[in-house]
Amino acid sequence: MKFYSTNNKKLRVSLKDAVLMGLARDGGLFMPEKISRLPARFFKTIERLSFQDLSYQVVKPFFKRDVPLKTLKNIINDAFNFTVPLVQLTDHIYSLELFHGPTLSFKDFGARFMARLTSYLMRNSKQGLTILVATSGDTGSAVANGFLNVEGICVSILYPSKKITEIQEKQITTLGNNITALEIQGTFDDCQKLVKQAFLDEELAKEIRVTSANSINVARLIPQSCYYMYAYAQLKNKQRPVVISVPSGNFGNLVAGFFAQKMGLPVSQFIGATNINNIVPHYLETGKFRPLPSKKTISNAMDVGNPSNFARMLDLHDSDVKKMRSHVWGAHFSDDQTREAIVEVFQNYNYVLDTHVAVGYLGLQEYLNKHPRSIQGIFLETAHPAKFLDSVQPLLDQKITIPPRLQKCLEKQKQSVLLSNNYPDFKSYLLSHS
Repeated sequence: MKFYSTNNKKLRVSLKDAVLMGLARDGGLFMPEKISRLPARFFKTIERLSFQDLSYQVVKPFFKRDVPLKTLKNIINDAFNFTVPLVQLTDHIYSLELFHGPTLSFKDFGARFMARLTSYLMRNSKQGLTILVATSGDTGSAVANGFLNVEGICVSILYPSKKITEIQEKQITTLGNNITALEIQGTFDDCQKLVKQAFLDEELAKEIRVTSANSINVARLIPQSCYYMYAYAQLKNKQRPVVISVPSGNFGNLVAGFFAQKMGLPVSQFIGATNINNIVPHYLETGKFRPLPSKKTISNAMDVGNPSNFARMLDLHDSDVKKMRSHVWGAHFSDDQTREAIVEVFQNYNYVLDTHVAVGYLGLQEYLNKHPRSIQGIFLETAHPAKFLDSVQPLLDQKITIPPRLQKCLEKQKQSVLLSNNYPDFKSYLLSHS
C-alpha cells in the first residue's frame, strides 16, 4: 500500500518510506491511500476471535503487500501478548483497560508493533536509524521499552523537564543501552517542535537517518485501531448504539478510532475529551482551529496546545467541520472536575481511574446526560492509576498498589541529558552523538 501526505495527496511513498521517514518532506503526516471496509462476516463472528487473530484481520489490508503474512502474524503475536479486558461498571457503561502491557499504558500497543515492524523493514539495511520521540508522559516509556536493544536503532526520548510524574520519568530515564533521555527545558509542544524541525532539516538528514515513533508515525497509529474492534467484540449486547469516549491530547488515539470506524466498526459517535487544553473541542464548537501554548494540568500526558494529528482529522473529514461533528463530539474539563470524577467513580463502583481516563469518563457522562436514550458507552482506560500516584491516591481512602515493574523503575538511578528548547542546541547534540 502507498501512503500520501496530508499536505499533498499526490505525494505517495511506500510503507517502508512512510515508517522510516515518519514525517513527509513537506511537513505533512502520512495517511494510507485506502482504508477498506472489513467484510460483514468479520463483525458477525467477531466475538469468537482472540485479540491477536482479530488484530491480524484488522491490520492485514494495510501491510499485506509489504510484509509476508507469516511475519505479520508473528509481529502481532509478539507485540500484543497481554490482555485487553472490557470492564462493566453499569448496565450501559464500560471501561476498556488498555494498561496491561509492559509499561502500563495504551501506548504499548503502537510502540511494540512499530518496533517489530521497523526491525523487519530495516533487516537488510547497513545504515543505522535514530528514532526521535517527543513525550508528554507515556509515549516515551512505551517506545523506549518497545525498541530496547533492537539492533541498529538508537532512540532519543525528548520530555519536558519537571512536567511529567516521577514514575513516568523513571520509566524513560533508567533503561540505558540504546535509549537516551533528553530532558528539555520547556513544554511538550517545545519537544514536539524540535522533533519536527529535525525531520525537515536537510543538513541533518545527510548525517543521520531519523524517524519518529510518536503518533505522527502511521505505523504506530494503525495497530491502535485493533482495540476499538476488540471492545466491540466483548460487548454482550450489540444491538444498542455504541459511543466511545477517548481522553485526548495529541489526538492520535482518536484518529485510530476513526480508522476503525471507516473499516466498519459500528460506533455511533466518538467523544474527544480533553483537559483545559481544549484546542479541538473549541474547533468543533466554533469551526476555528486555535493552537495555544499548552497549560499544565494533573492529566499531563494530555497537555498539548497544538495537536499534530488534527491534520489527519481534517484529512478524514475533507476539512469540513460539519462532517467532523457528525463523528466526534468535543468536551473539556478542569482539574477540579477531574478529581471529583475520580472520587465519584471510586465511591460508586469501587473502580480507580487515573487522571486522564477521568477526563474520558466525564466526557462520556456529559454526552449521556445530553443524549438520554438507550446507548452503551465505553471510555478508554489509557494508563494504570499508579503512574499518577501523587494525584490519585490523596483523593481515595485506599492505598494504590504500585505494580512491581513500576516499583523496580523507582529504585533505579535517573540518567538524562539536560538541553534547552533551542533547535541549534538539539541539532548539535544529535550530530555529536550520531
